[in-house]
Amino acid sequence: MPSLSPRVAIVGACLCWALGTILSKTLLSSFPPVTVLVFQLAPSVVALWLAVGATGAPVPPQRLLLPIALLGLLNPDWAYTFSMFGLTSTSASVTTLLWAFEPILILGLAWTFLKEPVDRQLAMLVAAATIGVLLVSGLVASGSTLSTDIGVVLILAGVWCCAIYTVLARNIDADPLFTVALQQTVAFGWMLAIWPIELRSAQMPPVATIPISDIATIIVSGLLYYAAAYWLYLRALRSMPASIAGSFFNLIPVFGIIGAFVLLGERLSPPQWCGAVMIVGAAIIVLRRNYDAPGTEADRRDPQQERPLSMLDDHQLDDLGISHEQAGEIDEQARHRHGRWDTFASRWRSP
Repeated sequence: MPSLSPRVAIVGACLCWALGTILSKTLLSSFPPVTVLVFQLAPSVVALWLAVGATGAPVPPQRLLLPIALLGLLNPDWAYTFSMFGLTSTSASVTTLLWAFEPILILGLAWTFLKEPVDRQLAMLVAAATIGVLLVSGLVASGSTLSTDIGVVLILAGVWCCAIYTVLARNIDADPLFTVALQQTVAFGWMLAIWPIELRSAQMPPVATIPISDIATIIVSGLLYYAAAYWLYLRALRSMPASIAGSFFNLIPVFGIIGAFVLLGERLSPPQWCGAVMIVGAAIIVLRRNYDAPGTEADRRDPQQERPLSMLDDHQLDDLGISHEQAGEIDEQARHRHGRWDTFASRWRSP
């Protein structure tokens, strides 16, 4: 499989999430939330396992299978169960604002538990991007305030689940495609388990009356939102600090607004355009910070390439585009990541 830049992967994941959100929003007007999730996950799980078989994706060690599966309970299971229910009773602008705070949570969790460095410039970039999200959401122009109803509480619960997942998934040393397939299967099982509760109380349209366009929308949204987005996201996290990956999430509202304009005919106000510029500008600066771990996946797995980067000479570091200081930071992050993941995974080792 050709090498894919972590930066391209994370931007692609944000685009898939934005488009999937737009399609999901249209579906909620016709179907109850769990039903939408069930029919989104079904084609996603099938496509992912077919891709695993076709590409020969390596199976991770047995001791890692349970921790990987348990992370699937966090995201997408609980995160998008909470979010989909919250979205039914919360405005789109408030929902966008709440999800925009996920990078702030990720920064705090990554700094606390992974000891990833968060310098003043990165903190200021995330703050600027968050202000941009305030403008994009329209809350500043309208003067509205955050609601404290159950919808907001549910969405915030989903945001927390996603932030914790981002930090923990950063330490998964497993093939991204297999990881996503396993986690999506766990999510599908969770949705099937709670679906009967919804079916007993919700009014479902007769199957024969469901338009073909709605069926196609469910399939496409599921493939975008779950299969493609999560595979790209985990692929990026293998070579990108969680704090940097979280900064890119501010692109999701921008992609969402552009998609809504093209697909739904919605238009932006001048303050929203200003906010979009702030978000994209902050993301572009983040792109230039050279935080990506160098080398391809094959290089990282090559035993000869596993020596500390700080042991390379000046010419080798110049070829990689990093300084001695950055090499030391990457080595320090790697030591912390492997130590914490080994501790977490060791709890599930067989005696």
